[in-house]
Amino acid sequence: MSQSRTMANSQSNNASVCKTFVFIFLMCMPDLISGQIRYSISEELDRDSFIGNIARDFGLNVLQLSARKMRLASDDGRQYMKVNLDNGVLSIRERIDREFICGSVTPCILSFEIVIENPFEVYRGEVEILDINDNSPSFADNTISIQMAESIAPGVCFPLERAQDPDVGINTVAAYTISPNEHFGLKLQTTEDGVKIAELLLEKPLDREQQAFYQLVFTASDGGSPNRSSTVQILISVLDSNDNPPVFDRAVYRISVRENSPSGTLVIKISAHDLDDGPNAEVTYSFSKLASQRLRELFSVDPHTGEIRVERTLDFEEANSYSLDIQAVDNGSPAIAGYSKVLVKLIDVNDNAPEIKVTSVSNTVSEDVPPGTVISLINVIDQDSGENGQVHCEITKNIPFKLQTSSSNHFKLITSDLLDRETVAVYNIQILARDSGSPPLSTKKTIQISVSDLNDNAPQFTQMLYTVYVMENNSPGASVFAVTALDPDRDQNSIVSYAMIQDLPSSSVISVNANNGDIYALRSFDYEELKSFQVQVQARDAGVPPLSSSATLNVIILDQNDNAPVIASPSSQSGSAEVEIVPQKAGQGYLVTKITATDADSGQNARFRYRVLDASDPSLFIVGVTSGEIRTARGILEQDSSSQSLVILVKDNGQPSLSSTVTIHFSILANITERFSEISNLVRNAEYVTDLNLYLIIALGSTTLIFLVTIIFLVGLKCKQDRNIVKDYNSPLCCCRREDSNFTYDERPGQTDLLNYSGGGEIVPNAESYHYTVCLSPESSKTDFLFLKPYISTLPEEQC
Repeated sequence: MSQSRTMANSQSNNASVCKTFVFIFLMCMPDLISGQIRYSISEELDRDSFIGNIARDFGLNVLQLSARKMRLASDDGRQYMKVNLDNGVLSIRERIDREFICGSVTPCILSFEIVIENPFEVYRGEVEILDINDNSPSFADNTISIQMAESIAPGVCFPLERAQDPDVGINTVAAYTISPNEHFGLKLQTTEDGVKIAELLLEKPLDREQQAFYQLVFTASDGGSPNRSSTVQILISVLDSNDNPPVFDRAVYRISVRENSPSGTLVIKISAHDLDDGPNAEVTYSFSKLASQRLRELFSVDPHTGEIRVERTLDFEEANSYSLDIQAVDNGSPAIAGYSKVLVKLIDVNDNAPEIKVTSVSNTVSEDVPPGTVISLINVIDQDSGENGQVHCEITKNIPFKLQTSSSNHFKLITSDLLDRETVAVYNIQILARDSGSPPLSTKKTIQISVSDLNDNAPQFTQMLYTVYVMENNSPGASVFAVTALDPDRDQNSIVSYAMIQDLPSSSVISVNANNGDIYALRSFDYEELKSFQVQVQARDAGVPPLSSSATLNVIILDQNDNAPVIASPSSQSGSAEVEIVPQKAGQGYLVTKITATDADSGQNARFRYRVLDASDPSLFIVGVTSGEIRTARGILEQDSSSQSLVILVKDNGQPSLSSTVTIHFSILANITERFSEISNLVRNAEYVTDLNLYLIIALGSTTLIFLVTIIFLVGLKCKQDRNIVKDYNSPLCCCRREDSNFTYDERPGQTDLLNYSGGGEIVPNAESYHYTVCLSPESSKTDFLFLKPYISTLPEEQC
């Protein structure tokens, strides 16, 4: 031990070098500071020897160590180290013996934790204890005794005891030597784990009569610096020859053992006797060369007592019996052996769960199979015997399948009810097999059965009636809609094709894509010719036989502004109207004439705006924006030209709007009946005369009630007769067009108009919508009457 202390002191001189290495290592590897730091020191250092600076290496504030209650903890609970809270230095608290702590394990690591509070932090570190050569090799005994028969031939080796050295690395045993002699030598070998072993080699024959005893010195040395060694005496006795073999008390031993017997269980104790005396009568038991390696792994034989024990788990299913070939060898020279056999029979225990084998299975079954159809054959095997091998089997409940016993441990899986793929397409059937052992063991296995499809479902449209809106003037061949039919069947039975049910009028204007249900218009629609129609679409699957269903398409054509206004009155040729006569005495607001236009479109597309595009005298005439009435903007002066002309633009409210123009020629004459002045005096400011409703009130107020009723009755009757020939706009009696009921009253100073439609006005919610037929009578150049008749529209509300 004093030599160990001396070596420790010599190693302490290298402590500063280790400290410097640790510091440089930590500086080069900063990532370890936040993780784990390792120090390296030699064992046997003095107390308070420096290991490392914890505060510096972990980046801690030295001034806060005490306040934060830093403490040191180790994994094994022993405190070999301590920390100075004043400077953060980690040092040795008590003597560290590497051999005591780690034995032969390398590297020898002492783990520690630095625990700090406020806030709570934990840092881990390791201290590697480096070995020093502080232990000498040692032998278990002071002497090694070997007995050799004098008849042994040279070249035989005798294993020698291995010296033990608790040091590791180069400090452990490195060499063996033997004292010089003429009969024996050493044979050195190194095992796979680097251990040196020595065998005594007989190099020259022995003669007991010349020398019966030999004494040799056996020396073991380690590789330390300086090296250490120890010796042991080898005592060799030369014996006489052996001429009697050992004999067992039975030639064959028979025994039974449970298969689950734990390791170490005594199987049997055998015994053999030798008639020789002395060493020649000492018997050693072992397996003979006939014993297999597998038997040597399952059983062991005590060489001295002859006890045979279980070494590893025995499995009845692997082998239900074993035959052990045993020999008893005496210690004679040469040794003589006797032989015997041990028959071991295993007792079965329930240690095997049943095994489920599906020997024949149909993974797919048609949904129309009748109950009782065999789906698969199931065989359940249990390697145990007796009751341990008797098996009961069952499957998942509440499914249209059941198990039917075929024979012992053989079952049939059959259908117990009708199947419907659209309800359940796949069944995961769990099979449970349980044996009759104590305790019972069980096994589960799941098989998957897919139900194949039959064409038992017709395609179903998402709607039975589809309403399709198509804008007129559509591009022929363009898709206008798509229908979808779903079929709950699968594969070929779910492939849906579409077709039009033959209808000659509809089949010429519309078609359907057979693959995806897209609806195509075969020609361009004209709202003025065709406003709506119905077709039947059929969906058919690809099953055998095929199934089908149909749906109705209600196609509504939407109006588009594709017709320009047509000037109906005054009649014109090549855009130029006939000459209108204006009295020279006509005052401001005098109604000269009224422009009436028609439009084959409907809704906003048939509502007009009028304005003066060009005039020979812009200050003389104005036109009503919505009424189309041409009035004098001022009184006619004598210096005004007797011939005047106006170019009137009529524009509809479509998007984009369309327009027409008409050129009207006027002649101003001096001698015209004064009746024109009666009307002109009613209106003083013709700039705002556009509201026909107010104008009607003024006209009606200037005539008698009887005359008004008569005129309304006669003209209304005529308009009713011409209702079906609305397009004849050149009728001298009545011209008709549709008007919406949504209108506003426009009252301006000095102006009175009839019903003035405000196309951009807000429609009152939940208000009932009407259309009116507007009939204008051009009979009088002084007075126009407006009659409104209800007209129920068949167009969708979007067109209003």
